[in-house]
Amino acid sequence: MAEKEVKFVDEGLSHDGQSEGDDFSWTEAEEKALVRRLDLLVMPLLVLGFFALQLDRGNIATVSIGLTNGFRPFSGNAMTDFFLRDVGITQNQFNIGQLLLSLGIVLLEIPSNLVLYRVGPTLWIGTQIVAWGFVATFQAFQEGRGLGPFLATRLLLGLCEAGFIPAGLFTVTRWYKRDETSKRFSWFFIGNMLAAACSGLIAYGILQMRGVSGLAGWQWLFIIEGIFTIAVGLLFVSLFPKSPAHPVSIFKFRYFTERESQVLQRRVLLDDPTKGHPRRNVSWAELKKTLTNWRLIPHIILTICGLAPASLFMAYAPTLVISFGFERLRSNAMVAIGAWILLVTNISWGMISDRIGYRGPMVTLGLLLLWGATLGNRLLVHSSNSNLRFAFLTLGIVFSSNWHPTNGSWLALNTGSAGERSITMAIFIMSANTAGIVGSQLFQQKDAPLYPTGWSAILGLVTLALVASIAANVQYYVLNRRNPKEGGGKYKP
Repeated sequence: MAEKEVKFVDEGLSHDGQSEGDDFSWTEAEEKALVRRLDLLVMPLLVLGFFALQLDRGNIATVSIGLTNGFRPFSGNAMTDFFLRDVGITQNQFNIGQLLLSLGIVLLEIPSNLVLYRVGPTLWIGTQIVAWGFVATFQAFQEGRGLGPFLATRLLLGLCEAGFIPAGLFTVTRWYKRDETSKRFSWFFIGNMLAAACSGLIAYGILQMRGVSGLAGWQWLFIIEGIFTIAVGLLFVSLFPKSPAHPVSIFKFRYFTERESQVLQRRVLLDDPTKGHPRRNVSWAELKKTLTNWRLIPHIILTICGLAPASLFMAYAPTLVISFGFERLRSNAMVAIGAWILLVTNISWGMISDRIGYRGPMVTLGLLLLWGATLGNRLLVHSSNSNLRFAFLTLGIVFSSNWHPTNGSWLALNTGSAGERSITMAIFIMSANTAGIVGSQLFQQKDAPLYPTGWSAILGLVTLALVASIAANVQYYVLNRRNPKEGGGKYKP
């Protein structure tokens, strides 16, 4: 059978500011080979950046969870390393610091993406990684300095991290076609989930260094992971290609030939012509249109309400497993089961979504499974069946966020111009960080150790998220049916 050929006829679309006005064709086999090379170049650097982000964002929890809720610290690492005592802060003050971290991210999410659009992902993302790497490293020198420096470093860390995730998502949309993004979004979030799954093991090893050179284990943790992050940032700046039209590193190393570069940019333009404009800034009209886009509302609601339990599950899961009657050290290993399965469900959701061409129903399915797991956890609050309670907690972890990257891809597909897409991704991640703020307040000390009120609140939030996801599906269906001239087929399910 003859190899199928893809033909692109340039009708005035601009490619990085140029209009060719010619015919151009390539084979499907040629395109698939280029996409495989692209996957080995673009995605690993973005995933590595997300891995570093989660290490630096989450390592402080490993060393600072104090005696709460009548339990000993739920991490063996935390029990032997005394971050709160060494710095001179209380558990409540620590919680304020975590809130400031999320607040810093939310405050600069949109401004950061405006800068990204201006200077490009290579320089801006790489600079961000280096910046928060330095902040993370210098957290090691807070010993005995009290509340002020602790709060300042947490806020500064959030400000430096702001915009990285939406910048990564936006960058993926520049390199890939619409039916390829869900899977790549899921790959991108693997960096976050892999760091969450590995951080305990990494910390366990590094915290054994307590006393080396007169430093505490938590100080070595910040220093080593911070230096690793700085190295990742420098690697990103050095290696990440500028754009499909100009796939060259900062040191002028060219990854693709001129013809291959033409295929990379034209295949994306053939799929979505809105990606062909040459402007280097987001217009006021694009910003205003995005901020007043009512179609984002159900996405924002389902993100905040659906993700709120995710960080809570991972933070409190070891403590909950101990409360079920399992031994402390064993509980840490048991919790990791759900975290590793989450990696699989995350990739599966993205691959299935791209394969079937539907993102909305997959988001709703993921939230429905999370709702079932949450209902089970609430009903079993007073149960004496430890194994059953652990099974439902694990299911909660497994489906806590696997639908989240697919929701991001769904949003990206239903934006107009590239400028709108950039701001939309910023709003999407602002919602996710707002979910972290909400989630941090769900389990209160007075509700310990069973947290019946907390589980009821989680069930209510997930129910609202499920309803919002259904509303999002319905709105696109209705818009396509109601406005066949303008909207028929315009909005993607």
